[in-house]
Amino acid sequence: MKPLLIAFGLGLLASVPLWADAYLLHVLIITGIFMVAAISLNLLLGYAGQLSLGHVAFFGIGAYASALVSLGFDVSFFALKPKPVWIAMLTGIIAAGLCGWFIGRLSFKVRGAYFVIVSISFAEVVRLVAVNWVELTQGPMALNNIPPLTLGSLTLWKKPENYWLVLAVAVVSFVLVKRLVGSKAGRAMIALRENEPLAASVGVDVTRTLVLATIVSAAMAGAAGALYAHYVRIVDPDVFLFIYTVTMVIMVVTGGKGTLAGPIVGGIIFGFVPEFLRAMAIQPEVQWIIYGTLMILVVYFLPQGIVPAVRNWWNGRGSAADPPADARAAAEPAT
Repeated sequence: MKPLLIAFGLGLLASVPLWADAYLLHVLIITGIFMVAAISLNLLLGYAGQLSLGHVAFFGIGAYASALVSLGFDVSFFALKPKPVWIAMLTGIIAAGLCGWFIGRLSFKVRGAYFVIVSISFAEVVRLVAVNWVELTQGPMALNNIPPLTLGSLTLWKKPENYWLVLAVAVVSFVLVKRLVGSKAGRAMIALRENEPLAASVGVDVTRTLVLATIVSAAMAGAAGALYAHYVRIVDPDVFLFIYTVTMVIMVVTGGKGTLAGPIVGGIIFGFVPEFLRAMAIQPEVQWIIYGTLMILVVYFLPQGIVPAVRNWWNGRGSAADPPADARAAAEPAT
């Protein structure tokens, strides 16, 4: 039944543009893009156990790199003619992945709060570069008229086509993380999260494993940023705002970190709640109060997240504070 249910669910999601209006499609596209970013953060936070509060840097790097390559840029030492969008997006993914490798090699010599500080500092440095390197990024004036997404000779001007592409990228990201978590490298990540000294004592290469997690996570976040740039068709330094990292963390933690479905459930809930409150004509200040209260309630009553709580209830195991089943199943063979 499981393959049938998965096929039915994907078919239902693919049919949304056939009946949804333009506004709902826009909300779904933006939610899907940030869901991909949340899936990437879950690999680093939920499975490798490393909190990155500068994850938005990889998202922004993917957006800027893809936008610049598709537009072409000319600076004092280098000139590039505009390239096709698919090449630009691939460039954005590679650029974000390389930055992930650099930050991983640099920062995984430290742990805990030190890694958080390094990640935040990196995001702030990248934002300042985007603001001040006007010759390249246009600074606060932003990069405008970014070419829309393309598939071969098809240009995705309309929202339905963009929705289907974002859905496909989200599915690919989910499958990629699922396969990685089930591999030897994924089990090593979970082992490091559970007990790093013990994992290192049985031969797990700590730095190599964590750098791999950072590279894959950063590349996926870069893909989300590239999708965002070519969908909204404008990129400015605000793409590096800390609120975007907070949004990703909320999606992961409330949905259930260390579970495959957690970022999806959290993304759906916390992607639609602000729009639902806005549709009810509630004042912006009150919207944020309700949003924050809902997040606090979820974290307080479901400390492991929504997905583990629902799974425990379904299996009749009682407490929502039990460790997620995904994490336990993957951690056992690693240790």
